Amino acid sequence: MPDSNHDKALISRAENAIEQLNAVRGAIGRIILGQENVVDLALNAILCGGHGLLVGAPGLAKTRLVETIGCVLGLDEKRVQFTPDLMPADILGAEVLEESEEGKRHFRFIPGPVFCQLLMADEINRASPRTQSALLQAMQERHVTIAGETHALPRPFHVLATQNPIEQEGTYPLPEAQLDRFLFQIDVPYPGRDDERAILLATTGVAEAGAKAVLDTAGLLALQELVRMMPVGAKTLEAILTLTRQARPQSTDLAQVRDGVAWGPGPRAGQALMLGVRARALLQGRLAPCVDDVAALAGPVLAHRMALGFAAKADGQTLPGLIELLVRKIG
Repeated sequence: MPDSNHDKALISRAENAIEQLNAVRGAIGRIILGQENVVDLALNAILCGGHGLLVGAPGLAKTRLVETIGCVLGLDEKRVQFTPDLMPADILGAEVLEESEEGKRHFRFIPGPVFCQLLMADEINRASPRTQSALLQAMQERHVTIAGETHALPRPFHVLATQNPIEQEGTYPLPEAQLDRFLFQIDVPYPGRDDERAILLATTGVAEAGAKAVLDTAGLLALQELVRMMPVGAKTLEAILTLTRQARPQSTDLAQVRDGVAWGPGPRAGQALMLGVRARALLQGRLAPCVDDVAALAGPVLAHRMALGFAAKADGQTLPGLIELLVRKIG
């Protein structure tokens, strides 16, 4: 028999969370103008306890967005500019040999910038594959291993990485294993005319608005716990399963996927959707997710977890078009 007191407590927590998130969105919206969907997806990733990959042309406020989110959520935020000469130790830290006053030598671990709550990996695809892979363990397991010693990362720990798609020279493609660690791929578009007018007026005066903290670490952890407690209805769950399985060439009944997709999404895509639809419902002021949430998050979840084959590209197929076809499949 359902526990009515438990349900009432959960509803009360959700209603309080909705108020908090409205305040968070408002604080970010005063700094980041005209990118509501991008802001919501970045917040969604953090509410789910995951990581986000921001993809867009230079100058679209990706860096400013990450800094603002860190400030508003009360997180310890650090930034690493990824360059071809960046080494894993520059991110993770390293052991250095020290000598005491008595002449005894010992190793001391100096933590790198990854020991923070929100790491901005700026232009992540400019670093070498060796350096990119240094983040794999941190992103998945929330700890790093240096010289055989395991060092736990702070809680919460999130990575918001950026990459510029138009700058191909001097970049290294992110491997599939690392792309899969990102909960969402968040495409950052150019602003509309009205939004761009507001940006010009707001950022070229004597003073600019500054971000202010709305949450703290304890408040964010409580929100992340609440997201995992929210129920997902049977219809929404079936939509998630249909979407992810239809995107795989081995289990689809769509000829475009079977013949055109080189590799499809794994179970992490379904996990991302299960968490993401709950967080999206809260961000929109609802107490339960629906199939529309699955459709809205299909692109951010699937875009970096599947790839078209050469023949499909030659025929003019695109991933966004294929994902739109998959969304229609879930009705």
